[in-house]
Amino acid sequence: MRLDRLPPAQAERYGALECPDFTTTPWVEGPPLAARRIAIVSSAGLVRRGERPFRGREADYRVIPATTPANELLCSHISINFDRTGFQEDWNVVFPLDRLNELVAMGAIGSVAANHYSFMGATDPAEMENAAREVAGNLRRDGVDGVILPPV
Repeated sequence: MRLDRLPPAQAERYGALECPDFTTTPWVEGPPLAARRIAIVSSAGLVRRGERPFRGREADYRVIPATTPANELLCSHISINFDRTGFQEDWNVVFPLDRLNELVAMGAIGSVAANHYSFMGATDPAEMENAAREVAGNLRRDGVDGVILPPV
């Protein structure tokens, strides 16, 4: 959100925050954003209707084809620390596929990946390494060179 759209006191607080100085160069290079193929990798425990939901802290993932309609996507992440209200109102909160398609139409990004991926966010990252490497290989084979990691 832009500072000019926030309440004045909040905008002033955010505007006064120190911005870190990144002296290193980006760790990846690639084409301009307008030429990139973008995928979504979610940690919201998303599954397609009829798929086995995530249980607990499973370290595997689910494939979500770009053709999945919004009403076919379910959130199996259940926690007292996770409010699913936003997802229930607009799936783009955790799975911004509509926004990506709009960006393609505007020419801001090159294309949207054929498949997207979801993990259970409460899982120990060390246990997810094999699945993450598999997803990275899938993304590479699909020609993906940019990933959105929606915070949940």
